[in-house]
Amino acid sequence: MISEWSAAAGRTFRTLRDAPMTYGLIALCCLIFVLGPASGIVPGYGTGYVLQDAQRVYFRTWGVVPAELFAAPRAHALTPVTALFVHGNWVHLLGNMLFLLVFGVLTEERMGRVEFTLFYIGCGYLALLGYAVANDTSEQSLVGASGAISAVLGAFLFLFPRARVTSLLPFLFFLPLRFPAWVVLPFWVTLQWLAAGRSAQGPGVAYLAHLVGFGTGFVYAWVRYGRWRGPRGGLARAVAGDGRARVKCAPEPAPEGENQP
Repeated sequence: MISEWSAAAGRTFRTLRDAPMTYGLIALCCLIFVLGPASGIVPGYGTGYVLQDAQRVYFRTWGVVPAELFAAPRAHALTPVTALFVHGNWVHLLGNMLFLLVFGVLTEERMGRVEFTLFYIGCGYLALLGYAVANDTSEQSLVGASGAISAVLGAFLFLFPRARVTSLLPFLFFLPLRFPAWVVLPFWVTLQWLAAGRSAQGPGVAYLAHLVGFGTGFVYAWVRYGRWRGPRGGLARAVAGDGRARVKCAPEPAPEGENQP
């Protein structure tokens, strides 16, 4: 049992070493949330209506308010960045961080620390900006990392289309099933598209930011890595033999049969 614990600790250390920015972003988002009024933990923000007022001011200060962004672009130019680290509630935070953990590690390993960080922030900025452009008169605050994380999903789909992703499907009684990324992620995008089409002005979830982020991330990975080929036209793909993901060259595979972004 001690040897199993040692092996698990070794794998965890290697993952932290190879994807420090992913874990750093998760830690930063969690820290900011816990210290802010949305968590309800810090007593200094008060309770009841006082706490609700503090939350509204907090989201409006650090989130994206489309009408204010275009009315005074210089004063609010950085809000699409600060909004990436602000979350509306515990469910919003934990859901986003789970997606970032699952899809961010391999993507960071493929891109590298600096490129992944710039990619994350840049695509997240464009995702929130895209939503703001489409809702330029909205007075609602837009917060959350989902736009940036959606970009990570888009890049992951291009870089690792055959990676297996464990999914919990409600209509199958939440049984854990494993599907390749090229099945799971397009299905997720379809759900976002349908939800965005049904959303009215100022929806509770900014599905459009998800779509913009996913598309931006996929296009970036296609432009940045699409021409890279290994020997004999092999594609780059991820493998996990010893628990540590890495990229290697493989032969060309045969085809297989508060708004919260």
